[in-house]
Amino acid sequence: MRLTLVAGDPDSIPDNSPTLYKTDRGSWVVQGWVVTDPEALSALNVPEGETVVEIPDRMIPFFTQ
Repeated sequence: MRLTLVAGDPDSIPDNSPTLYKTDRGSWVVQGWVVTDPEALSALNVPEGETVVEIPDRMIPFFTQ
């Protein structure tokens, strides 16, 4: 998988995280904060081998790039 950096969070200093990447497989990779809240995770029913991350609303416009 080849990743292309789309955007780091410009309001996150010094790391620009969360970060969005576009892949060469027609998909996205999102780097964000690990969701550990048990209630939230149980509501999502996350399958084995998957995880979820949280990103702020201000990152959504970068998905259209």
